[in-house]
Amino acid sequence: MSIEEKPPLVEEKLPRKLRWYDAFAMSMTMPAALFATLGASIAGLGGWGAAALWAISMIIALGVNWIYIELSTMFPESSGGIAGFAAEAWKSRAPWLAPVAGVGYWLPWGSNLATYGALTGLLIQSQWFPDQTWTWSWGPIHLSFPIVVGLIVIFVLYGINAVGVRVTMTFVYITAGILMVPLVVFIVLPLLSGTWQPQELTWGIQGWEGLHTAIVWLYVMAWTTLGVEVCTTFASEYRDPVRDTARAIRAAALFCLGVFIIVPITLGGFAGEAAIAENPSTFFVESFAQLVGSEMGAQIMVLCLIASLVLVMLTSVADSSRVLFNMGKEGVTVRAVGKLNSRGIPIRALNVMLVLNIVLLVVLQQPLAIIVTGNLGYVLTHVLAVAGFALLRKDRPDAVRPIRLPRIFVPLSIVLAVLLAVILVVGATGFSITGYGGILELSIALGILALGVVIWLFVQAADRRRPVR
Repeated sequence: MSIEEKPPLVEEKLPRKLRWYDAFAMSMTMPAALFATLGASIAGLGGWGAAALWAISMIIALGVNWIYIELSTMFPESSGGIAGFAAEAWKSRAPWLAPVAGVGYWLPWGSNLATYGALTGLLIQSQWFPDQTWTWSWGPIHLSFPIVVGLIVIFVLYGINAVGVRVTMTFVYITAGILMVPLVVFIVLPLLSGTWQPQELTWGIQGWEGLHTAIVWLYVMAWTTLGVEVCTTFASEYRDPVRDTARAIRAAALFCLGVFIIVPITLGGFAGEAAIAENPSTFFVESFAQLVGSEMGAQIMVLCLIASLVLVMLTSVADSSRVLFNMGKEGVTVRAVGKLNSRGIPIRALNVMLVLNIVLLVVLQQPLAIIVTGNLGYVLTHVLAVAGFALLRKDRPDAVRPIRLPRIFVPLSIVLAVLLAVILVVGATGFSITGYGGILELSIALGILALGVVIWLFVQAADRRRPVR
């Protein structure tokens, strides 16, 4: 076949096998992630201060995700989620923002296997194999018991996702069901314990300095609360894209709103600020054991915690592989990753994630720079997507919108975009308050986003040289 006869690009479509409750189950990743930062927020803000900020963060997320309902139904064939919305809205004004949004969104989700795989290994080591303290190094590669466990988890979850979406969903439902055990325990049993003392919780946000601290914490919390948007990434795989997308977002947002308001108060009032401040990362393990009144309580909670981490990783793989696939299909990044195998799986995108996470785990081990990059790019993508709602209303007034929100959402989207932009700027530079990175990590974050733009420029140049029949 000659160059002139080279066929056009083939449209790749993911199979429609999901229903709204499948995405709702994946959104349980957000309550699972609450355990990672709840203790630190109570220790830094006081019980009532943390509860108030978690509620505010989730209310912001509720408004943002309600806006995504309309955007999802505008682009039912897109698996790009909010990065795709941002690309569509800004491509006529600043097309280079498409790779910024794509990389900013994909990287934090895509690197979760390394981050939570290592944490799973540490939990297993501390609970059942405390004597396994060996290490092995060869050049830049470092191995230890937690790292090996993390690698096993990465390969297992890769295999689950490579088999097919129904197998993935089976494991999602199992881990989400296990997660419900500690959620019910932490919401109900403190109220019945007789030792719940919410009146002893304090308010640690005072004056302008307190306001600054609160905004920085909203930046940290954003990764957990805004994540309900994961439901939008699977719009192209729902059997009924319009109805299923809307139901998934509404159910997930309202459920998480309740959890994020109630749990900080019930669990914080039971455990007490002193105990939480002493061990903010694992205080809930001891609290669970006390609430269920069993010597096995601590081990049960660790198993539930591991299940919640597996849920986070399963959802991350499914979400980020589809986003990377859509980026390749749309020419936002290397087109080779925008291909499906014979089973309808974005296997090339999965392979990229597998390599990325193995490198992060065995070389960096604790990829703080990637985590910082993730939050920066993630919140930035939300700013672009939410502002894009108003732009699309202006630029495409007659576009098909199966679900059209009331006009009040146009000014609301602008307010939310500005608010998120303030949280982004203040939070990304608030190193001294949370210890969440520094100038080096911020520079790496910006550099990775810039690299996404460079790759996009090369892809665009290659597309212009490619003859289309």
